Amino acid sequence: MSAPRPLIDEFLPEFDVVERHAIVVRAAPARVWAMLRTADLGRSPLVGALLAVRGLGRHRRATMTLETMLGAGGFTQLDERPERELLIGLEGRFWRPRPDLRATDTRRFREPLEPGLARAAWDFRLEPLEAGATRLSTETRVHCADAATRRRFRPYWLLVRPGSGLIRRAMLAAIRRAAEGPA
Repeated sequence: MSAPRPLIDEFLPEFDVVERHAIVVRAAPARVWAMLRTADLGRSPLVGALLAVRGLGRHRRATMTLETMLGAGGFTQLDERPERELLIGLEGRFWRPRPDLRATDTRRFREPLEPGLARAAWDFRLEPLEAGATRLSTETRVHCADAATRRRFRPYWLLVRPGSGLIRRAMLAAIRRAAEGPA
């Protein structure tokens, strides 16, 4: 039996940009899954600074977890497959200095996108490896509704992509530290 299609493929099969990162964690998928939502993702001064620049810093608490980013950062959980996959999403004009975010949910995210808007889907996938390890990966996709929106989004993406990659790699490292640490 083959593995099911990744949730990100179901929710955002067409996209304009994509970014992928992965890390090996010396812990079982159940342990990695347990740490996914609660690991302090903003412990790194670099990540904290980049999130503050992006606007998430204004919501920053003592700790920045995936759980605190759901809602405070405008992200919505779209779906999950426990201990295997989590998918979150965002909709709006997030490239603006003051992002114009729209409420979304599982149903709305699958509907046609209104002109002038973009959607971002961000997943975390866990793959069991030998010796009780886990491959933890993340993929971010963005789809713009139309050519005019793509023209507005592209300069923003060129500017934020390097920082976005650093944030995602630092988040994966934070989840690994938490999962490999004491129970």
